Amino acid sequence: MPRIALCQLTSGPDPAANLDLVREWTARAAAGDARVVVFPEAMMAAFGVPLGPLAEPLDGPWASAVASVAAEHDVLIVAGMFTPAGDRVRNTLLVTGLGEHRGYDKIHLYDAFGFKESHTVAPGDALATVTVDGTVLGLATCYDVRFPSLFQKLAEQGAAAVLLPASWGAGEGKREQWELLVRARALDSGSWVLACDQADPAVTGVAVNPKAPTGIGYSTVADPFGRVHAALGAGADLLITEIDPAVSTASREATAVLPNRRV
Repeated sequence: MPRIALCQLTSGPDPAANLDLVREWTARAAAGDARVVVFPEAMMAAFGVPLGPLAEPLDGPWASAVASVAAEHDVLIVAGMFTPAGDRVRNTLLVTGLGEHRGYDKIHLYDAFGFKESHTVAPGDALATVTVDGTVLGLATCYDVRFPSLFQKLAEQGAAAVLLPASWGAGEGKREQWELLVRARALDSGSWVLACDQADPAVTGVAVNPKAPTGIGYSTVADPFGRVHAALGAGADLLITEIDPAVSTASREATAVLPNRRV
């Protein structure tokens, strides 16, 4: 049962400054015996700035530095970054440490609520999981949470939990949607969902583009029966929790959603 840390903070436009945050918060999480340390989507650089000039490959300096942090603390780090994709970028979750160094490219792009992520971001097309201490963890990013089939397919690939970094857009009803969707995806896939959002910049005092989706906080861990297991408020905070894969098995046996689904 790996201990997983959710690092809810507000990233800024400078990758070097954000890397310092990764160093600081990973050390805090490791001091709490976390085995997996999760940072939000867009941890490398906040939305609302030109992403093309900032994008780097997974073997570039930013991801390599994060890999060094993971190695120093003997943890797996999952953090949102941007990688090159021709005239666009990819919204990538860097997965590094414990013998891993690869990425998950966000499949579902946020062309919603008046925002057009696809103008600057190219979609991914492949599911991704990572195994830590015998527990399979699925990967998803922010807007992916609105698509139940992704979470069910990850469950069918053996994921007992899904890590969900996000930079959730603010607006009327968006906090309620966030918690509802996290809980729903946990229930309809029989998985733990560990959703790590950017902290609310209005609370943290970090200057961001007000027209970009830059987080509301309220990172949430939902258990496989759709119950809130743990949650944070709006500001910068650290949540460390343990997940029990046996609860995933119990939920799937009880609801039988995965074997009974027909589409």
